[in-house]
Amino acid sequence: MSIPLVSIGRLARLVDSRAFELIILPTEKCNFRCTYCYEDFAVGRMKPETIESVKALIRKRAGDLDTLSISWFGGEPLLAKDIVLDVSTFAAQLARGYPSLSYRGTMTTNGHLLNAATFAELAEAGVRDYQISLDGPQEIHDRTRVMANGKGTFERIWENLLAIKQTSFEVKITLRLHFDAETAFTIEPLLEGIRRDFLDDPRFFVLFKAIERLGGPADEKIKLLDEEDKRQVLAGLRRKLYGEAEPLSAGVEDYVCYASRPNSLMIRADGRIGKCTVALNDDRNTIGRLRPDGTLELDQSRIRPWLRGLETMDPEILGCPLAGLP
Repeated sequence: MSIPLVSIGRLARLVDSRAFELIILPTEKCNFRCTYCYEDFAVGRMKPETIESVKALIRKRAGDLDTLSISWFGGEPLLAKDIVLDVSTFAAQLARGYPSLSYRGTMTTNGHLLNAATFAELAEAGVRDYQISLDGPQEIHDRTRVMANGKGTFERIWENLLAIKQTSFEVKITLRLHFDAETAFTIEPLLEGIRRDFLDDPRFFVLFKAIERLGGPADEKIKLLDEEDKRQVLAGLRRKLYGEAEPLSAGVEDYVCYASRPNSLMIRADGRIGKCTVALNDDRNTIGRLRPDGTLELDQSRIRPWLRGLETMDPEILGCPLAGLP
């Protein structure tokens, strides 16, 4: 295989020891039961001693860093909002004691609990970047992104997004619009709503994402698009949303998954260390544990397969090291 050349500058960014990304799961429980979800919600809320270990890890690393990123994931992280606020506030305050250290907080949330008051609390604690998923207009979304009790979720999420728009916080809100072979051509009413309510606000962005089979119990029911159809659908959806003002999709070919980077680690609610938020039940994804004193107990033989893309700079492996993982 022909491997493209990579600049020394880009390689340096991928292995930068002065940048540290933590993906933290404060709870692995969720208030949703999305029909295509791959998680089993077996692990619950992060215990107080693990929270203190996370803080100890951040404290140990702070003096050696230029950038610290904490990305909140789950389950649904806002079911453990107090943990998010506790650790985020700690990290932000700690960063202020190091003039060269920049702190960034991000969150992947279903948006149902992200009301105006919660959003303000999180923004004050440094969580300023969000990804929120929608599966289409209300009648479609409410069939797939449902509460644990079966009720729909679209109306509450939309209300929360409108409330966020009324704030003045400097944030980034990425609306992740899901589609599959069946819903790709019925999403237009959602695009009309986004154009009407959010595209005039530069803090809001749209990411189109085809639903994939990620190991959930309902995988066989997901109607997949082949790669060529997916490209055509994506191009068509962007044109419908943006028209002639469609923004350029920069950096797609240079995408490097967080799991391919040595400076990115996932901390699960029970203190296990992993690389990938998709392969939670894959034994290969447990690469170590967080010790009580904040040090990391890591198995280098388990880490190396996740970083093999750095040896070849193969863009496919860098883009998803889980695919073909030994």
